[in-house]
Amino acid sequence: MMNALAGPRWDDPELDALAQGLWAAHARVMALPALVRPRMTRHLLLITDLAKRDAALALRRLESFLRDLESDKNVP
Repeated sequence: MMNALAGPRWDDPELDALAQGLWAAHARVMALPALVRPRMTRHLLLITDLAKRDAALALRRLESFLRDLESDKNVP
């Protein structure tokens, strides 16, 4: 008998971390000033698209994206 669930497991810690990080990043980007938001949204959309193919790489890029957002003194 074939396994009906060939995709990722629902209790995958890596995917959970990615989902929580994407949620937090989207909320953070939506709070940015209108002049900065489009550029940061494009970066975040690229990470979201990457998550469809390589969750581990997307998580690393998301963590870097969030660190850059936090460290940028020009972004409130």
